[in-house]
Formats: sequence, C-alpha cells, structure tokens
Amino acid sequence: MRHPLRQNIKQRREHEIVVSENDHARLTGLAESSLDRLPGIAEELLAEMERAKIRPLSRIPANVVRMGSTVTFRGGDGEVKTVTLVYPGKADIAEGKVSILTPVGAALIGLREGQSVAWTSRDGRRLELEIVAVEAPRADAN
Repeated sequence: MRHPLRQNIKQRREHEIVVSENDHARLTGLAESSLDRLPGIAEELLAEMERAKIRPLSRIPANVVRMGSTVTFRGGDGEVKTVTLVYPGKADIAEGKVSILTPVGAALIGLREGQSVAWTSRDGRRLELEIVAVEAPRADAN
C-alpha cells in the first residue's frame, strides 16, 4: 500500500524545484536514514530530491526555498504564516522553525515565490499554500 503522502508527487511535478548541491546531499542522506522511522515523509523527500534540478549554491536564486530559508506563505484559508525551514534537531514550532521532515517542510523545499503546492497533512487533510516571499538563509543557518 502506498503512503498517502506519495499522492502529492504527481501534482508537485508541475513545478520545477531547484536545490543546491549541499542541500541535495544532506537531504538525501537524511531521508535515507529516516526511512524506518518516518517512511512517508522520508519517501516524499527522496522523491523530491530525485526530481530536483541540482545546482551549485551560487546558482540558486534568492527567491528559492532552501534549508535555512525564511518563507512567508498563504494557506488555503487565507492565513499568512512565516516559518524557517530547518533540520530536525533545530525544529521549534514556537519559534517558527519547521523541520524538513514534516509534510509542510518537504512540500516547501526547492519552490520559489509565487508557486503553490498541495500536500496531505499527517492527519490526512489536504492542504494548500502559496509562497508569498522567501528570505535567503543567514550565513549561520546551517
């Protein structure tokens, strides 16, 4: 049986995603090491890394979501939120730091301002968001 998160891949393929060489290597390793613990999200992240355009960091546009980026997005309900995409050990929802190993984190990576994405939450709800703004990571973010 396929995990519900895998249903998102077809829709996401409508958007090209771009990932730096460093993020690609680290995220692929993280997803592979998380397959036993978080299979659905790990498989989704691996699928995203497989289809991503891999570029040197110097060729990643500032408006593309990468690890450490601060992202402002509008949810399907119209609510605007700002989060920073981080590795699991730095996640803290109270501080707006969202792990890449969450459905929304995996959905954001590699997208750019103006793009929209839909995904399935852990509780099975279908959610959508539109990226309003992307702030490049601080030098010490990773």
